[in-house]
Amino acid sequence: MQLWVGLGNPGPRYAMHRHNVGFMALDVIADMHGFGTVQTKFQGWFQEGRIGSDRIALLKPATFMNESGRSVGEAMRFYKIGPDALTVFHDELDLAPFKVKVKQGGGHAGHNGLRSIDSHCGPDFRRVRIGIGHPGSKDRVNGHVLGNYARTEQDDLAQMLGAVAAEADRLAEHDDARFMSDVALRMQD
Repeated sequence: MQLWVGLGNPGPRYAMHRHNVGFMALDVIADMHGFGTVQTKFQGWFQEGRIGSDRIALLKPATFMNESGRSVGEAMRFYKIGPDALTVFHDELDLAPFKVKVKQGGGHAGHNGLRSIDSHCGPDFRRVRIGIGHPGSKDRVNGHVLGNYARTEQDDLAQMLGAVAAEADRLAEHDDARFMSDVALRMQD
């Protein structure tokens, strides 16, 4: 069993925020791979399914970003899994828009969702970092992160989310290098 968590904030007002790209990624993965019905569980929205032969649980915490760790910790305790079975999809300021990188462990770099998960579960989980780009000035970060994707970005966003979902079998197999390479190739098409 693997637990894949998408970070975001609950509610329609936040749906298209850059900060919610983790939620978006899980929605596309669930749809493309035929995951089961969404359940309210572990203080969030939960679905189970398979990618290849791997059993995957998807969780979108409904606790708001800053308390994501409560939801994730509850699911990990229930399934008796450690950080090695946890993958978190999140927005990343330090990556160019629509670039996708995978990293094992590390710090939170000021990301409050990661900070919360670190405090509840430890820092040694895998992260799928989805680039949103930096607005250039520190005083514009909040507006950028909590702003909607522009209409001109919609096609690139859809292409990137589709590429992540299409290559999810590589993540399930823990072939992170191949996942990143194949997503990048799909983004060039």
